[in-house]
Amino acid sequence: QLQLVESGGGLVQPGGSLRLSCVASGFSLDLNAIGWFRQAPGKEREGVSCISSGGGITQYANSVKGRFTISRDNAKKTVYLQMNSLQPEDTAVYYCAAHVSSYCSGYEEGIPHGYLEVWGQGTLVTVSS
Repeated sequence: QLQLVESGGGLVQPGGSLRLSCVASGFSLDLNAIGWFRQAPGKEREGVSCISSGGGITQYANSVKGRFTISRDNAKKTVYLQMNSLQPEDTAVYYCAAHVSSYCSGYEEGIPHGYLEVWGQGTLVTVSS
């Protein structure tokens, strides 16, 4: 069974940091671009960041550029999202998803492209004082 499992969410004060992890099971992950998405209550799902299969190309939504960093360790079948300078508007459930393709497209324009074949269950990030 193909699975992605996120972890690392929690409660953090404004200005704080969190690192999310996305671990794959049932597949190798190294052929897939991986995207991070988030959905806040009452809002549409937003594509946050993406990393190509080899890790050489990354994309970020304008809302997180300069604050979030995506990385991956294919040997550990894990993708990370380092989130710094967190603000209340970053509060959301964060999901990772595996693209069928090896590349990312559209995240910088706010319109992630490509078919996503596996989704995680999500991890909640709450930014509040």
